[in-house]
Amino acid sequence: MTAKIFIDGEHGTTGLQIRTRLADRRDIELLSIPEAERRNAAMREDMLNNADISILCLPDEASREAVSMVEGNNKVRIIDTSTAYRIHKDWAYGFAEMDKAQADKVRAARFVANPGCYPTGAIGLIRPLRDAGVLPADYPVSINAVSGYTGGGKQMIAQMEDQSRDDAISANNFLYGLTLKHKHVPEMKIHGQLDRAPLFSPSVGRFPQGMIVQVPLFGDGLKEGTTVESVHAALVAHYAGQNIVSVVPLDESKGLSRIDAEELAGKDTMKLFVFGSDDGAQINLVALLDNLGKGASGAAVQNMELMLSA
Repeated sequence: MTAKIFIDGEHGTTGLQIRTRLADRRDIELLSIPEAERRNAAMREDMLNNADISILCLPDEASREAVSMVEGNNKVRIIDTSTAYRIHKDWAYGFAEMDKAQADKVRAARFVANPGCYPTGAIGLIRPLRDAGVLPADYPVSINAVSGYTGGGKQMIAQMEDQSRDDAISANNFLYGLTLKHKHVPEMKIHGQLDRAPLFSPSVGRFPQGMIVQVPLFGDGLKEGTTVESVHAALVAHYAGQNIVSVVPLDESKGLSRIDAEELAGKDTMKLFVFGSDDGAQINLVALLDNLGKGASGAAVQNMELMLSA
């Protein structure tokens, strides 16, 4: 049976990437609003209510508006890529590998909140250590990250690529979120099962797609007896049997002299690394992914697949 999928916001960066991933599918009928009609509220509401799954690629308020349009229609299921519902108790968090039950929660859910790109890397590193009892809930977690500029949407893409603009960005790399109140922090705290908000320092590099997320840890703040090897083993055990998230072997990590943020650009997978001093006093966890892949559009398609398999 052909599933009807509507991408609300298909002409934005995330929506276009989802559409590209679904374009050649024969088991899916893509409902589409012509770009010239994208502000046609009646047509939009009709599409939202006639889809089996509507994927929202919109700002927060527009997503809330879209959800209100289908509240009386129990047949429509929603995947929202904004930050509007990521910590909402009635929405499944769309990180299928987060724990053993999450894929089934997504599969059964009517409402699924797609994770943010930075939180996917951060939670992907933190949650296994929380579940294993290695990382205390009150540990003062710091998260440092760099993303490709496509994560900023159409405006930032234009600012980075068109230097003739009055608001062009000329920097090759820049920090932002300097007030430490980034919109992704709440989901990192809640889904990372942390008692205190992490200190999150994001940055953007002059490359379109790709991302590195780092979580540095001091060994003496972890469970007594924790080593680099036991941290790595906790990650390996958590992701055993997964084909999208992989943990790089320690021997392979030790042979690396650098990690390229663009290595997984165009892919929907994520790699996790564990680095550390010989005595385990310092440990650096690293996630490598595409900010538009596993960090956005790829995750939305993965969640759609799970929902269609119910």
